[in-house]
Amino acid sequence: MVVTIIVFVLIFGVVVIAHELGHFLIAKMNGIKVLQFSIGMGPDIIKFTKGETKYVLKLLPIGGACMFEGEDGIYSTDQNGQKPEGAFSDANVWSRIATVFAGPFFNIILAFLLSLIVVGFSGEVIPAINSLTEGYPAEAAGLREGDIITKIDGDRIYLQGEVTFASALSGGEPMEIEYKRDGQKYTAVVTPKFSEQDNRYYLGFTIGETIQCKGLDLIRYSAYEVRYWLKATVKSLLMLVQGKLSANDLSGPVGIATMIDETIEVTKPYGLPTVVLNMINFAVLLSVNLGVMNLLPLPALDGGRLLFMFVEVVRGRPVSPDKEGMVHFVGFVALMILMVFVLYNDIVRIFAH
Repeated sequence: MVVTIIVFVLIFGVVVIAHELGHFLIAKMNGIKVLQFSIGMGPDIIKFTKGETKYVLKLLPIGGACMFEGEDGIYSTDQNGQKPEGAFSDANVWSRIATVFAGPFFNIILAFLLSLIVVGFSGEVIPAINSLTEGYPAEAAGLREGDIITKIDGDRIYLQGEVTFASALSGGEPMEIEYKRDGQKYTAVVTPKFSEQDNRYYLGFTIGETIQCKGLDLIRYSAYEVRYWLKATVKSLLMLVQGKLSANDLSGPVGIATMIDETIEVTKPYGLPTVVLNMINFAVLLSVNLGVMNLLPLPALDGGRLLFMFVEVVRGRPVSPDKEGMVHFVGFVALMILMVFVLYNDIVRIFAH
C-alpha cells in the first residue's frame, strides 16, 4: 500500500503540475501577474516566494491552483494603495482565453509525451483480427483472420482498444465495419452478440497485432493513443449525460488509487519495466481525463471561465466580475459536494469487495 500511495502521489503530482504550469507559463507570456502557484489541497507544508509568485505544496496530493492578480475582481494593492499592474482582468480577452485554455492543453501535451515513452518501449497494438469465434456475428459477416479494421460506423480506427471500446458500448446495435484485406477495402454490417456471463456485447473475434514504432511511426501512433483516450473520455461523458452511466460510475482519488494498486499487483509478475510502463500509461489516461473534464462549461472549471470570456467576445464587454465570481463560487461548492459523494462511493466500493 505504501508503494501505491507513492505512485499515486507521483502520477497525480505530474498531471496537476503540467496543468498548472500551462496556466502559469502562458500567463507570464501575456504579462499577467501570478500571485500563487500551488499543488495539492488543504494545509500548506512547503512554501516559498520567488519574484512576484508564492509557490506552495499542500498536504493533500489532489488538485492545484494558479492564482492571478485581479482574478474574479479581487486585487492586491501596491505600496501606494493603487491597483497593481499585471491584473488578469486588465489583459485583453484573447490573452485571458489562452491563459485559461493552456491548463487543459498542457495536459494533452503531457499525455502525448508520456505516450511516446509507452509506445516507444512496448510498441502499439493495431486492429488486425487474430481469430474468429465460431457462431458469432463476425464470422457470419465474412470477416477473416488477418483482416485489419479501418473504420467503425464511419469513425476511423487505428488501435485495437478502439475496436474493443466500440464493441463494449454498442448496446447491441448493428455496426458498419470497414476492413482491409490484401490491400482492398471491404464493408460488413455486424450485430454484436450479448454474453450473459460477461454482461457485455461481443463481435466474435480476438484482435490485436503488436508493431514496433520508431521515427515518424512513433509520433503518429503516440498521437493515435492520445486520440483514443480523448474519444473514450468524451464518449463516456456523453453517456453520463444521456443517463447510460450513473454518478456511481465515477471514480475519485480513492478509486483511482485502488485501480493503481490493482494494476501494480497484476503486472508485478512481469517485472518492474512492465509495472512502470503501465503506470505511465495510467498517467496518460488521467492527464487526458483532467484536460477534458476541465474544459466542461461548468462554473469553477476552466471551461466555465472560458464560457464567460467567449460571452465577452460576443457582447463586446465583460460580465461583471462580482457576478462571475459568485457563479464560480457556487460552482466550486457544488464541485466539493460532488467530490464528497464520489469519495463516499469509492469507499463503499472498496468495502463491498
